[in-house]
Order: sequence, then C-alpha cells, then structure tokens
Amino acid sequence: MNASLSAQDLFDQQQERLALRWIAGEQGQTRQIEAVETVARRPSLAGYLNIIYPNKVQILGTEELAWLDALDSRQRWETIEKITQFRPLALVISKNQACPEDLREAAEDSDTPLWVSPRRGHELLNHLQYHLARVLAPRVTLHGVFMEIYSIGVLITGESGSGKSELALELITRGHRLVADDAPEFTQIAPDVLDGTCPELLQDLLELRGLGVLNIREMFGDTAVKRNKYLRLIVHLAKPDHYEPSPHHEGMERLTGDLGSRAVLDLQVPMITLPVMPGRNLAVLTEAAARTHILRAKGVDPAAAFLARHSHFLERGLP
Repeated sequence: MNASLSAQDLFDQQQERLALRWIAGEQGQTRQIEAVETVARRPSLAGYLNIIYPNKVQILGTEELAWLDALDSRQRWETIEKITQFRPLALVISKNQACPEDLREAAEDSDTPLWVSPRRGHELLNHLQYHLARVLAPRVTLHGVFMEIYSIGVLITGESGSGKSELALELITRGHRLVADDAPEFTQIAPDVLDGTCPELLQDLLELRGLGVLNIREMFGDTAVKRNKYLRLIVHLAKPDHYEPSPHHEGMERLTGDLGSRAVLDLQVPMITLPVMPGRNLAVLTEAAARTHILRAKGVDPAAAFLARHSHFLERGLP
C-alpha cells in the first residue's frame, strides 16, 4: 500500500509546529509526493536547496539566499526557473527572512507552494525529514490481533475461528495490552523496525463471537490498551488438522519449538506456531513464547544450551 501526501496536507500537519505561512503558489496545494518516489531515488524527502539532486521539500536558509544574491541576473533567473521546473512539493524559507520578489513571482507563476517559517534551517530539516519519512514509509495491513506482551509487540495470527480474539481477551485479563484487533497496520519506519498501530475505526475495540464488539478501554481501563508498538514476534495459532511442523526444523521442534519467520514488508519477523488443542492454556504458552523470544534476543538459547550440555555429557562418557 503506497501512501501519498499533498502540499496542503503537509502544510496543515506542520503549520502549528513550525509556524508556517503560505506566501505564494497556493494553487499548487494539490501537488503530491508518493511513497514510491522516496525509495529508489537519490534526492531526499527534505533538504537544503539543491539544483543537481533536487529535494522534495527545498529549504532556503541564509546561505542559500546569499548564494542566489551572488549570481548575476541571467544565472539567477535560470536558477530560479530550474528550481520551479523540478516541481518540488514546497519551498520553505527559514528564520522569517524576506522572500526575494523574483522567487515569489516564479512560485506564483508555476504554482509552486512557497512557505516561510521563523524556525532555523536545521530545525525545519529535522522536523520535515522525520515527518515525511514516517508518513510515506511502506505500510501493510495484516489479519490478526496485535498486542503488547511483556513490553514487546506480538502479533497473534491464525485462521478464522482459531481463537485469536479469545486468547487476546485472556491476555488482557492477565495484564497485557491490546494495540489492534483484526486489521493492525504496520509501517516500516526504519530498516529493521516495524511500527504497528490500530486503524482509527477499530481503536479500543475487540470482537468476539457470541459477545460481539467489546470496548477494552471502557471495560479494563486506559492501561489495557496501547496506541502503537514495534512488531517483534508473531504467534501463529494452527488448528490440529492443519498443523504441520516447519520443514526447516523437522525432528528438532521438540527441543527448539516450531520456529520460523514471516516476511512483513522488507523484514523477516520471527514466528512460532502453537497447535490449538483441547486442554492447552494458550495464554500461558503465548506468554512463555514472548519470554523465550526476549531471552533469545539477549543471546540466551535454552535449546542450544541443552544440546551443548548433551554433547559434553557424551564426550565425558567416552573412554
């Protein structure tokens, strides 16, 4: 799912924080930038004025305006024309500096949004780069229940009727927190980080067959829900008739558990499969899976330690 952002959206989202004023090119409010443009191209989302690799949002600070003033009239006209021909999402002048009249006219004629802010250039760069990177980051919606268990984000997946929501409700009663039910959204905000959130329509809600839609915040309080969490582990619930141990660990799952991984956007997320069988306490098993994952992240692997101990025992017993 590719996100996009218009100049008007960016202005509205950052106007208060950066004290932006729109001084020219208001007809360019529908100009857009799409996430696909941010992946494989050299220009950054936001940066200081660059006419070789033009940034999507061009910032004009004291040095950039001084450089323009140092050009002769022909070079200056050609440079300003180049700037507008690149069709940036917006031009932003820092520190409430006076806007050159020829730049204002060029922005007006080309419908290029031109803004002014009292913030310094590096402040504008940091805010805009961070905001654009998050808004335009690759994102995907997955089916499952996303929870915070022992401070890590755990996505519970499985076929319809496997008991995902019932497991989530039991985990909530045991003190864990709900992030999103049914359709959590995951955004890749860094090369190795997936941030999971809940669609606005589904916030605080959990649907269970026989009970309908429950408002978890109202039933259990504010501490039972969380706005977002990084995805670290997937727990997949498999019905007995569909359960097959991972071929990568055939014969070893009794020691290591049924470990695997699932591709989410550009990342491989660790996944453990739990067969759903009568009499199994899935809440306790899910908690144990989360604790084990935390230990493995710290370099503690009980299965590897047991195998090493077993090998040592065999070697010691040899003549």
